[in-house]
Amino acid sequence: MSEIGHWVWSTNLNGNNLSFNLDTIFTMWLAMAILIAVAFIATRKLEIIPSKFQAVCEGVMNFISDTMNSFLPEKGAKHVPLVASLFLFILTANLIGQIPLRVIHLKSGEFAAPTNDINVTAGLAIIVLVYYVGLGFIKKKGKFLLHEFSISGIIMMFVEILEMVTRPLSLAIRLFANILAGEILVTMMLGIFAYLLPLPIMLFELLVAFIQATVFMMLTMTYISSAEGEH
Repeated sequence: MSEIGHWVWSTNLNGNNLSFNLDTIFTMWLAMAILIAVAFIATRKLEIIPSKFQAVCEGVMNFISDTMNSFLPEKGAKHVPLVASLFLFILTANLIGQIPLRVIHLKSGEFAAPTNDINVTAGLAIIVLVYYVGLGFIKKKGKFLLHEFSISGIIMMFVEILEMVTRPLSLAIRLFANILAGEILVTMMLGIFAYLLPLPIMLFELLVAFIQATVFMMLTMTYISSAEGEH
């Protein structure tokens, strides 16, 4: 059974119909397995004079750490594990949709990028929402929403709540829509012109994969800094 190009498995649990996109579940776990393996290898034998592989891994982490510190000087280090995990997972997940998994044909659909599935991107966005809202209440308590007890303060509180609802929605849809559109475009080009024409589009999608992971990371940093910042 297929649903919007996904390999869907349906079951009934206590009278409730449940559906699972098995293709994106598989590629999601594959992305996590790749990251765990790379992290294990990168931290296995650390040297003062790093190898090329260690230097690349340290360069990526330094990039994320420096970017986080630019948002929250001297306070950003504690947020790097979450932000780095999101960035690396989204980048890996995006790239999985561009490597030759797409040539493995299923009875319905194909092995798509996990970020091709709105359920995955919504889950990531909810993680960000819970993290920065919890951080804001821990840091500022009631003043996180109600800055001052007045008419304008109450109005701004409702504006803040509305913004909290739309932030994860925009995060999820932006990532999902860009990756899905790119995969549909590449698939169409492969069907029409099977050799040379899809190649430039696939190379462009590699750039999009990095840009979308960076955008998600930067917006997460912005939300965290707004929750923990003094202003």
